Amino acid sequence: MAVGILKIGLSILFANALRFLRIIPNNDPIMGIMLPVSKQNSLLAAIAFPVITMVTFDIVTASVGLWTIATSATYGALGLFFYFYYKKLTKAKKKIGLKTYLGSGVFGVLVFDFVTGVLMMPLLFGYTFVQAFIGQIPFTLLHLATVAGYTIILTPLLDKHLMQNPAIDGRKLLESLARMFPRMN
Repeated sequence: MAVGILKIGLSILFANALRFLRIIPNNDPIMGIMLPVSKQNSLLAAIAFPVITMVTFDIVTASVGLWTIATSATYGALGLFFYFYYKKLTKAKKKIGLKTYLGSGVFGVLVFDFVTGVLMMPLLFGYTFVQAFIGQIPFTLLHLATVAGYTIILTPLLDKHLMQNPAIDGRKLLESLARMFPRMN
């Protein structure tokens, strides 16, 4: 089932709105939203959602730079990975539920934080590898906690009520608007 651009747009707005709330330290809902997007969507959407979410947030907060490229590329690569991973599970007729999503979220955070923290901090900011690794530990623990929370709470809801909801479809919305506002001849 291909999920329309409306659902991806709503997901991007929702993810960035949650990030702006800063309700908890290291407030990162992207992974928890990216997982059902990667399961339900096209390959392009699985990559585009996290990339566009990262880039638009950095544009709005005026913090675009090399870090934007590093984080958005890493999230995009994870979206690509999860797309193929979930397709493989689906083909094998394995259920993709909360347990799978939670394991995916943990794996995704560990990869993301290793690449963007441990590998990129020395390259971009001059830290030693050991400094980056040790400094990354508390950040990653907090990141795991926030992603676990978002994955447990948001991922199943988004999967069921947004991604799998046929009522939320951009084409249907446009058709409804066209009926409401017929062309004036």
